[in-house]
Parts: sequence; structure tokens; C-alpha cells
Amino acid sequence: MSAGARPALPRFARSLPRVAVVAVAALALAACGGGTEKSGSPSAPTSSAPAGGGDKPAAFPVTVEHKYGSTTIDKEPKTIVTLGLSDQDAVLALGVKPAGAVDWFKEKPYGKWPWTKDKWGGTQPEIVGERDEYNIEKIAALKPDLVIAQYSGMKKEQYDTLSKFTKVVAQPKDHPDYGAPWQLMTQQIGKSLGKDAEAAKLISDIDARFEATRAKHPEWATKTLAVADSFEAGKYSAFTRTDPKSIFFQELGFKLKPDIDTLAKPGFNVAELSAEKLNVLDVDRLVWVTSSTEANDRIKAEPLYKKLKVNQEKRDLFVPYQGPDIGAAFSFNTVLSIPYAIDEIEPLLAAVK
Repeated sequence: MSAGARPALPRFARSLPRVAVVAVAALALAACGGGTEKSGSPSAPTSSAPAGGGDKPAAFPVTVEHKYGSTTIDKEPKTIVTLGLSDQDAVLALGVKPAGAVDWFKEKPYGKWPWTKDKWGGTQPEIVGERDEYNIEKIAALKPDLVIAQYSGMKKEQYDTLSKFTKVVAQPKDHPDYGAPWQLMTQQIGKSLGKDAEAAKLISDIDARFEATRAKHPEWATKTLAVADSFEAGKYSAFTRTDPKSIFFQELGFKLKPDIDTLAKPGFNVAELSAEKLNVLDVDRLVWVTSSTEANDRIKAEPLYKKLKVNQEKRDLFVPYQGPDIGAAFSFNTVLSIPYAIDEIEPLLAAVK
């Protein structure tokens, strides 16, 4: 699927058909016990369990503001479903295994990624949809106390439907869908679980990793960098500053090229480029994140790409989404995946002169 087909939809290793969405019967929803969702109500004061006190009861109620108002969670949720594409990572990092999760591109979100394998253990969540298409009946069958949808494009109708039988914390307000910083999404998840302090500790630890890497490579602060991919011949995509991949490299210290944002359609996370527009990728460091060696060879064979100095001077990197899972790690860009991504990409970047 072309990134241009849907605004702000994250690009990942490859395109696959969406799962079928199951129709929701009104009677089935009416039979489920629901929580009260407040729209536009002020946040209530909250307190949370101390950092490291995961076995201590969290202090509730907590009220979390989001795109569609605010949600008050009266007691510690026991059964949680995550509907954001990478929300499960922060939930797992806070010591909770979601009962349900969405499928990004038909890769199971449990047991596969090296940064979550130990967290999931032998547990397998129910797959309750793909991207922003949710199987409401499956979600309802899990009887969740809480649904979290941070890195998502959840629509108001979906929020309203889910709110009939459970508490829902939708994506952060004041940010485009899929455009909120990972720090904010982690904070929102931590607050929802009554683990503010633990979430803050996770965030500060990751910020320290980025800071240490920047200190080790101060030269990166003077370099421009772009992240790109290509899923078919003659078509190229450069990621804007709102995409997690670009955010990751910016936090490593690199400067992003504003021309890419200018070329992107409003609300889109990529600028779609023809071969004639490849000159926008003539930066100090160019990171291609691709799904196959065939794609790499095709890009390198493009005559107009061969003319770019970034290619001629070997300042371009070709990084796989999977095997090793480097591209997947900085595409997720979560408190669990970031350390893995830094460990894998730092030596590759450092080797480029």
C-alpha cells in the first residue's frame, strides 16, 4: 500500500491486506457493562505508585485527557487491550501483559521482536484488528477494564462504540494521529495504569541513552539526515519529521531536512518522490530502511540515484526492517525498542565518514 493512500499512516516493512472487520451487533454491545467517559471534563488530581513498586496497589481514580475528551479510571485495570500499533511496548515495560493487541502488518506482536520477547514470555495476546480497523466483538469478548489507543488513528465513532462497554484512552490531544512524541504516549499509558513514576523513570532512562550517544558523537549535530524507503520501482518515500523514524535520528543529534516536510501532503508522514526528485535525499547521511536486498539493489541501480553525492561518497546506509530487526526497532521507537535500535545503528552510523 502506498503511504499516500492514507494520511499519517506509518510505513513498515511491507504492505499486506487488511484483516476483515467484524460487524458489531448493537444488542451484543448493550449486553456489556460500560464505563462512563467524560468529554471535555477537567483532569482530576492523580497519584501513582512509587517507581519500582509494581506490586503495590496504584492510587486511583486517575483522569487522562485525550483527543476525544477525558477518561476517568476508577480502579486499577486488570485486563487491558492495546489498539495503538506500538502501545503494547510501554504497557509491557510497565509490567503488564495486554490481553489483546492489533496486528501491524500480519506480524504477531508477541515473541518476535527481540526487545519484547522476554516481556511476553509464553503469553499470546488475542489479535483484535489491524492498524485502525478493530474487531469490536473480539475486544468485547475479552471484557477489558481498559482500552489504550495512543499510537493510533482511532476515529470518534470507534471511541464511542468502545466506550459503551469499557474505559478508553484515545490518542493524545493537540497532536496529529501518529504524531505524538513517544515520551507523551508513554506518560499517557503510565498514567492510565496508575504508574506515573515508573513511566517517568522509563522515559528518563531512554533520554539518558540518547544524551550519552549524542555526547559520544558530537559531530552528528552538524549533519543532515534523511530516512527513506522504496517499495516499488521508480517510487521513493522520504519520512517527515513527525514519523517515529525521523524522530529517532533527530534525538540521536542529527538535523532533519525541512524540504521533505514541504514536499509531503498535509497530514502525511512521508513525501512521495519520483526518481527525478531524489536530489532532496542528497544529505550528509541517508538511511534507507528496506525489506529486501532486491530493493537495495534496485535503488542502487537507479541512474539518477547514482548521481547523488551521498551515494558516490558512500554516506548512505541500507538497513533492514527485519533480520536483524533494526528498522523495526526505530519504526516502533518505544521505551523498549529504542535501546535495541541505538545498539544496532550507532556502529553503522559511526562507520560512515
